[in-house]
Amino acid sequence: MAGTVVITGTDTGVGKTIVTAAIAAAATAAGQRVAVIKPAQTGTADGDEPDAATVARLAEPAITRTLASFPDPLAPLAAARVAGEDPLTAVMAQLVARSIAEDHDLTLIEGAGGLLVPLGEGGWTALDLAAALGATAVVVARAGLGTLNHTALTLEALARRDVPALVVIGAWPAEPELVHRTNLQDLPGDLAGAIPDGAGVMPPPLFRREAAHWLDSRLYGRFDPVAFRSHSR
Repeated sequence: MAGTVVITGTDTGVGKTIVTAAIAAAATAAGQRVAVIKPAQTGTADGDEPDAATVARLAEPAITRTLASFPDPLAPLAAARVAGEDPLTAVMAQLVARSIAEDHDLTLIEGAGGLLVPLGEGGWTALDLAAALGATAVVVARAGLGTLNHTALTLEALARRDVPALVVIGAWPAEPELVHRTNLQDLPGDLAGAIPDGAGVMPPPLFRREAAHWLDSRLYGRFDPVAFRSHSR
């Protein structure tokens, strides 16, 4: 996979940042020049590490860039309104993404929350951005209850806009329970990876070495979804 990829999720807290870091690490190890863009970061007042900084620390891509930051942990459009700041425009996000993509083999754009969360002025979303850029989407899904419905709805919305999509499980438990195993068998979409739960706290050199094992060849890895599903029955 090359060009622009939008990493979105079925909800907030599903592991988009760690999946973004894993793809960046695997692609970088494969010799690709990788850029990572975070259009809008919220919750900066909490003191947590920003998503782009997490990706930079774990994966060491060529560049990371955050286009807009807001203090409150809200959807980006609401966070801008509450802060009294101008929200990011769709035109600006597209211009920056296209400019950065010209100098990189792979440009990863990590959204905020789910696919249809308003990211900026006028309520534009990660779906709008992916469609405008002709990007592929990576949908990060949960392993547990609720994932079948949320994943199916997200994939349906992408298909309506002709955005091709892959699915990556954001946090696969070390000891999967019955719900995880059955969900894995019924999960809709084209499974392209599964990130082990807790991967984000690995030492960065270990994370970079292991990332390719969690993603299939389309995402520069060696993950085998058929074998993974069979082994997890």
